Amino acid sequence: MKLPKPATIFAFVLLHAVLSGYGQENPAGGPSQKTPSKSQYFTWINNTNEGATHDQTMVNLEFFEWLSREYGMKLDIYAFDAGAIDGSMRYGSMNSDLFRKQFPYGFKPISDRFALMGTQLGLWCGPDGFGNTPEEAKARSEMMISLCRDYNFSLFKMDGVCGPLRKEKWDEFDRMMTECRKYEPGLILLNHRLDLGPGTKHATTFLLGGDETYIDVHMTNDFTASHHRAKALKRDLPDSLTRLTEDHGVCISSCLDYWEDDLILQAFNRNLIVSPQIYGNPWLLSDEEFPYLAYIYNLHRQYRDILVDGLALPKDVYGDNAVSRGDAQTRMITMSNITWESRKVKIDIGSQVGLTKGTRARVRQYHPYILDLGVHDVGSTVEIEIPPFRAVLVKITTADERDRVIISGIPYRIVQNIEQENVAVDLLGKPGKSYNVTVRSNDPDLKTVVVEDGHKQSINRNFRLNFAGEDYGIDYHRFIGKMMPAQIPSDVEALYYATVFAADNNALEVRSLKRSGKTNIPEVQRARDAFFDQQVFVERECWDKYLFDNDHETCFSVNIRWGDQRTDYRSEFCLDMGESLNLDKITVECPEVYSLSPLKPMEGINAFVSNDLRNWDIVPFITGKKMEIDLSKVDSCRYIRFGPTPLRISEIVGCVGGQPVNRSKWRANNLFRAYGRDGYNCRKVWKNQFVLDYIPKGSYLCVAINGLHGIDGAVVAFRIDGQYYGSPDRAPSFLSNTWEFRNLQTPSNNTFYLPLSPDMTGKPIEVYLLGMYPDKIDLDPQVWISAYPIPFESRSIKVQQ
Repeated sequence: MKLPKPATIFAFVLLHAVLSGYGQENPAGGPSQKTPSKSQYFTWINNTNEGATHDQTMVNLEFFEWLSREYGMKLDIYAFDAGAIDGSMRYGSMNSDLFRKQFPYGFKPISDRFALMGTQLGLWCGPDGFGNTPEEAKARSEMMISLCRDYNFSLFKMDGVCGPLRKEKWDEFDRMMTECRKYEPGLILLNHRLDLGPGTKHATTFLLGGDETYIDVHMTNDFTASHHRAKALKRDLPDSLTRLTEDHGVCISSCLDYWEDDLILQAFNRNLIVSPQIYGNPWLLSDEEFPYLAYIYNLHRQYRDILVDGLALPKDVYGDNAVSRGDAQTRMITMSNITWESRKVKIDIGSQVGLTKGTRARVRQYHPYILDLGVHDVGSTVEIEIPPFRAVLVKITTADERDRVIISGIPYRIVQNIEQENVAVDLLGKPGKSYNVTVRSNDPDLKTVVVEDGHKQSINRNFRLNFAGEDYGIDYHRFIGKMMPAQIPSDVEALYYATVFAADNNALEVRSLKRSGKTNIPEVQRARDAFFDQQVFVERECWDKYLFDNDHETCFSVNIRWGDQRTDYRSEFCLDMGESLNLDKITVECPEVYSLSPLKPMEGINAFVSNDLRNWDIVPFITGKKMEIDLSKVDSCRYIRFGPTPLRISEIVGCVGGQPVNRSKWRANNLFRAYGRDGYNCRKVWKNQFVLDYIPKGSYLCVAINGLHGIDGAVVAFRIDGQYYGSPDRAPSFLSNTWEFRNLQTPSNNTFYLPLSPDMTGKPIEVYLLGMYPDKIDLDPQVWISAYPIPFESRSIKVQQ
């Protein structure tokens, strides 16, 4: 079937969406406003428009099976995104060669395997595909109906990317959806940007605000914040708290920190018909985070029947977008704080939050940790502190206790809690503090508490628990001070390059992999490998490791999909060898002459080499497919840069005595501007200097650049005890050679981050802000310290039979 041009499609979609509305309040079938949510994962950015495959799907399935076995996590729907059948600007078929190549055994074995853990399937698709003849229309309808009848599909996500539903096919669509729901009455139809005509009655949802949530790609901060997800935490509520909309879920693929706050609000605050909903690459979380992912899913399932009724809370008391959900006896309250300072809220234990039955209520905080807040009279209040740029979840109930294990006197997190099995808990304490702990249980089979040191006692008895370390009495999140104008230092270029060489231009998913570290879980490793080793990821050439892998077929390239992010400059190629080396030469290879662009063969250009970022030697070399940078006359060096960078580089090798050296520490980037080129140099400097007497674990500095500075117009770097340190991270993220789509850049209110280590304690820390544009230097920069996760010490217990 021939499709109209993309511009025509989106004009059509936008016009008809505005005229007819994206969805409706009471669909003709499927879920209603009072239907409990279904939990979901969907595969977008695990695959892009090329689509999923059988093998990759089965590896992902093993990951969710592991979560189910290990933590009791239940997934209601696993949805294939673009490319499984339909794709961008195309309609497909399960009889096509492309489908058979991707799914040689069809959907049946996948459907059967998912069904064993109670999971149904979903599909991204288009609304049309009915062709131009009755036979084509019948074939399309039969295929879609068969998904519900034969393969256990319970969700269709229909997207305008495939094109609109032609008016002459409205009746075909209506009949098809009516028939689908005969086999799957609970079928969810997610409507993304479509006018379905009379078939709109079948739509379960519309896309909330038209927003997609890939962090720093489709959703990024436009204000300074302590992490990348602050804009996601600030999302407005649906009108009238409608649940028949879709907020695109929580992206777990890029900029992972604080994903759990994002998911708490998605699942308990908005509580839409599809929630908790995640997508991307959850296997990129660290091993320590998987229990909490399962905890959020399990907690939501425990209360989802009563979460369908919501009440927006007064903004003047609870802040923006606070919601209470539940019934007359139990309320689950979500609040957020999108500011730099902690905020305290007094929660009404009564009708203001929807609690109308009972006289005494137990109050328990469930996020960002569990904390028993005692029993209170209905009609009184309880004070909750919301940390900066975070969300909280609090339960107030006059009903009988549901939790299997209840702990008082200390914050804690549930690690494992599977029915008929022991409960594993991490008790969370501040360093140097002592806690009086009581463990209770509503499960009569749970009778004993075993602490990690071997101490054992019966439940319902107090015990004292001490945490190692020293109590410094300092908040882990606090204001350090304003940055004040200062003279431009003589080493300003070195400060600039400190951040250039500290950062990278790898795909955002590669950054997430580095952030989370190695895994000891086979199912997680296999899912990571299936993602990063897929042919299309390697061929997009978005990882600097391909320069050092002894494979001349792989490359690290300037990804043209982000092309409009650069303005009028050509970036440098920068190589950090991780240590000072005495080399004879560096060889830089391109796969062909075109990849050398914008350079041409046999041109002479200069490489700049340095040990300390301050003193640079100039080494001329000749361009070509294989370029040699002669370092034999240079003392040891660590950093090498030259520009403009070639479009594609396949391999970089360093040699001594004709033998290649170990490159395990080598890193490279190719999207940063050259200092001083085309007028790009520092025009104004701000500075702050301080000493930290105590650095909690997980601490990092946040340098908030409030004001208009222009794209790449603010650069932050540090001198710590005389040594240069660059910011390896910034919100929005530094430019990346993208896996899916270009990451956003904003001209104001960027925030730079620097992870802190214990060896920085007691040393002078100098923070510098470099303003790069003369007309954008009216800024208010501030320095904060924060930590992620909250720097508790942890001690494990088991509550067992």
